[in-house]
Amino acid sequence: MTNESLSIEEKRSLNFIEQQVEKDLAEGKNGGHVQTRFPPEPNGYLHIGHAKAIAIDFGIAKQYGGICNLRFDDTNPQKEDTEYIESIEHDISWLGYEWANVYYASDYFQELWDFAVWLIQQKRAYVDEQSAEVIAQQKGTTTSPGTNSPYRDRPVEENLRLFEFMNSGKCEPGTLVLRAKIDMAHPNMLFRDPLIYRVLNIPHVKTGDKWNAYPMYDFAHGQSDYLEGVTHSLCTLEFVEHRPLYDLFVTWIKEWKGETDNIEDNRPRQTEFNKLNLNYTLMSKRNLLALVNEGMVNGWDDPRMPTICGLRRRGYSPQSIVKFIDKIGYTRLDGLNDMALLESVVRDDLNQRAIRVSAVVDPVKVVITNYPEGQTEALTAVNNPENEADGTHEIAFSRELWIERSDFQKEAEKKFMRLAPGKEVRLKNAYIIKCDEEHPFDEDEQGKVTCIYCTYDPETRSGLPGSNRKIKGKTLHWVSVHDAVKAEVRLYDRLWKVENPRDEMAAIRESQQCDAVTAMKQIINPDSLFVLSDCYIEPFALTLPKDTYLQFQRIGYFKADNDATAERPVFNKTVGLKDTWTKR
Repeated sequence: MTNESLSIEEKRSLNFIEQQVEKDLAEGKNGGHVQTRFPPEPNGYLHIGHAKAIAIDFGIAKQYGGICNLRFDDTNPQKEDTEYIESIEHDISWLGYEWANVYYASDYFQELWDFAVWLIQQKRAYVDEQSAEVIAQQKGTTTSPGTNSPYRDRPVEENLRLFEFMNSGKCEPGTLVLRAKIDMAHPNMLFRDPLIYRVLNIPHVKTGDKWNAYPMYDFAHGQSDYLEGVTHSLCTLEFVEHRPLYDLFVTWIKEWKGETDNIEDNRPRQTEFNKLNLNYTLMSKRNLLALVNEGMVNGWDDPRMPTICGLRRRGYSPQSIVKFIDKIGYTRLDGLNDMALLESVVRDDLNQRAIRVSAVVDPVKVVITNYPEGQTEALTAVNNPENEADGTHEIAFSRELWIERSDFQKEAEKKFMRLAPGKEVRLKNAYIIKCDEEHPFDEDEQGKVTCIYCTYDPETRSGLPGSNRKIKGKTLHWVSVHDAVKAEVRLYDRLWKVENPRDEMAAIRESQQCDAVTAMKQIINPDSLFVLSDCYIEPFALTLPKDTYLQFQRIGYFKADNDATAERPVFNKTVGLKDTWTKR
């Protein structure tokens, strides 16, 4: 999309990031082109909050004819794993985005090291051998200036020697750090001689044993953007106060490269937007990892998790996630989005794409006493009324059926419009049936109904003239006992009992002086998963590809689970047909 193709009305609807990009293009910044990057740290699986960053990083590049690279921020080998790299690539592709190149922050380790050496030579960096605690104390407070390190004015030659020693493998982690020399009285605490290198002595998944000293995030991030040719660095609001430091380091590296002409016109520009926060959801990767490690969920792709792989397993479509992000938009103010809004978008999306099938999750048997024993007939069911191209399939009808237990009452309440003694209902795609009045049902010793007896009107089959006969009863779904397949159905609720688990967890930790896991266990919802093992589904559902989105008629949207086999079908409930949570 070009500037000329946007009408005045469309320009008014642009978000503030798009407005900034268009302003930069109009002013000829960075040669009039756009390049972005999505820079995840490979220390966990992506969650729906990352999807918001993915959508803007890749979306802006595509919208303005640029490119977006995938760059793994692999500056912390303690926490990184190739498993996470593969999962990140898979999730981005599943969401429908394509990167131009795959890069790693480690691709720039040598240049970053050489740049750090130049800073030492320019007396803009020095090696400090104080402890982390002492360095923190010397930084002062937001209302009082810090104090200089006693090592701040080391001779250049000594700093260079110690910096080399930091990478020798013989230096103990925590004993030496490299700090940028800026201003210990600066009002922005991040400018008070920030750490730019630390010693880890840990092999790196890509670089092996070459490095023992690794760059800090604030030092590596902006420089990687610059070296890569990024024009717009889009990130979340917690990086607002980091932006001046980002800009300073970029200015310095441009000086090192000798690129001082038009320094403000050719540089990456950082713009911050609000995070995606959802109520009843915890999205910190650190906390999600704790859930997995403590066995409070069944892995990163547990359908109760906000991870992209968890949402995929639960049955969310990639389009629904992108539509939700587009709906909430991008602002400079953090807020808490309602999970019900996400589910509404998912519901609307799946309504357009889901194949309709019949399934009964809490079954009770119906016997149609005037239907011939041993007979079955094939009836026609529409696969998706929202898309004629999805076609139809056949569903078997027989003398014995399963219906939902909630669709029958022994003594009908006044407004109960489903099956009860003497009442008529229509069976979806089939006939009108009437519950017997003299012997309507059998029940066990506990009073639980075990079988319902009905008769059918053979003139009322769907498609026949008699099908137009008006009745007061509702239309019920059903499956034939003759060929229905037994299945397991998993129903999900909110993973947390409180609306804002992050703040609640912090309050518990402060009041009880406990760790995060102890706090989590007090607010996690013990009823977030309910398994129904005696469900029945029409066999047609098992002939569909495993990734097919399904609507169990009158119940909700479902998807086959990864655990499903031909012998043991398993389905996850994605979302109901209506929002029942808000009412609760």
